[in-house]
Amino acid sequence: MKPTPSNDPQATGASLAAPMPSPGEPGAAERPGASLESMTFTLHGTPAPVRDYTAAQSRRGRITMLVILFACALPVVASYFTYYVIRPGGRTNYATLIEPQRPLPSLDQVPAQDLDGHSVPLTTLKGQWLMIVVAPGSCGKLCESNLFLQRQLREMMGAERDRIQKVWLIDSPEPVAPALAAAVAAKPSVATYRVDRTALAHWLEPEAGHRLEEHVFIVDPLGNWMMRTPANPDPVKLKKDVDKLLRASAWWNRPKDAQ
Repeated sequence: MKPTPSNDPQATGASLAAPMPSPGEPGAAERPGASLESMTFTLHGTPAPVRDYTAAQSRRGRITMLVILFACALPVVASYFTYYVIRPGGRTNYATLIEPQRPLPSLDQVPAQDLDGHSVPLTTLKGQWLMIVVAPGSCGKLCESNLFLQRQLREMMGAERDRIQKVWLIDSPEPVAPALAAAVAAKPSVATYRVDRTALAHWLEPEAGHRLEEHVFIVDPLGNWMMRTPANPDPVKLKKDVDKLLRASAWWNRPKDAQ
């Protein structure tokens, strides 16, 4: 015979589940039901990370400075790239490009004085395109011809002429004739300095078989000697070179006040 289940609810409950011990009773923690009832969880908000605003501002400042430097350098690099690299039909310049370029010398390298005897570093000429003539103070026919070429080329540039500064470097101790001194001082004036010829030869260099006096030397606004005309240059052909230089630098070089 099968056993008959009891109708007593208490007996049935006793047979299906053991009574839960109280929290203080031994063995309470060992039973699964007890652990579920006694454990509670509390969620707390995660604290926001503390930012180092000083370091962040410093990084932003460095990035901003690099961007500004890059923006300033880009036009210069692009203009030189345009002139020296992107050359449709090859290099067609009339004058000789100087590679590597040579920066304007310091006063220690090439001592220079104005006609009043004051020491003036040639580096103060930076900021404009320079057309430099080298000749003694006596200024013979070749000197006069090159000084006239300077003036002629500058005037041929029209509205762009104020971006060009004429320079005469006197490489001898002879005095300049009063009439010539007055002519070079008349506006637009020729920046005139006495220099040591030996020291100057460490910076400017003539074409093989020629003298410094036979050339006109072109220096860019950054202060780099970058072009030398042939001896006895042709003004029309040289104008084309100067036009290219002014166009290539139009977006980063601006004219100073007219001298």
